[in-house]
Amino acid sequence: MQSLEPNEVLAGKYRVESVLGSGGMGIVVKATHLLLAQSVAVKVLKPAALAHPGMVARFAREARALARLRSEHVARVLDVGTLENGAPYLVMEYLEGNDLAEVLVQRGRLPLAEAANLLLQACEGIAEAHASRIVHRDLKPANIFLARQRDGIPIVKVLDFGIAKALDEGDALTQTSTGLGSLHYMAPEQMRNAKECDARADLWALGVILYELVTGALPFAGTSPVDVFAAAMLQQREPVREHLPDAPAALQSVVDRCLESCLLYTSDAADERSSV
Repeated sequence: MQSLEPNEVLAGKYRVESVLGSGGMGIVVKATHLLLAQSVAVKVLKPAALAHPGMVARFAREARALARLRSEHVARVLDVGTLENGAPYLVMEYLEGNDLAEVLVQRGRLPLAEAANLLLQACEGIAEAHASRIVHRDLKPANIFLARQRDGIPIVKVLDFGIAKALDEGDALTQTSTGLGSLHYMAPEQMRNAKECDARADLWALGVILYELVTGALPFAGTSPVDVFAAAMLQQREPVREHLPDAPAALQSVVDRCLESCLLYTSDAADERSSV
């Protein structure tokens, strides 16, 4: 099962309608619950991943992480289980709309008030995760979904806790030198050591996303991971007002605090501050 076919029935109750997305580890499909006639999203681990216990454990960790969260700004978990071939699956609410990566492609940079509203909603979901000692570690526009509710009012949903870190469970699945996440949204310490990063890494990512939503550009650019890492470490970025001359000072302050919150606590910076 490298793919799932339309009309295929999973776990005896979910009929596949279409594939929503496919990655290295899993497949996400739109399906219909046969008894409830309800649309759902089903995420299934690919067979190739079953040979890697760490991936299976990470998938199970995502299910546990999501099941602990009750915020309306996090995609709800409806069911979990295992298929006949041993592949675990996760059933979530089906969302209609677009992720913020698609919104940026379609519309370009967003008005400040709209961008702030979207990020505040995402912050509500992430705040609950942090209160439950869960760090997302892969926040980016593609993982922030602008869903349409029944009344037509849009609502933000944070997606894909697949590499989330539960601080009270340790992180044996992450090797010390592994930089899990998406490069342009990763804090420097996450690039260096994903195992040791904490909730401040999510704050960094939110700052990058806010900067991108209002300017249409990424704060730290580069043609290689080393270039991006160096730019982030050295804070080589254009101020928001270089892109938006009339941006309020409060916006620049918020972006600066997010993009410095992690850096200030790296060991080198801490040593330097303590010697002043």
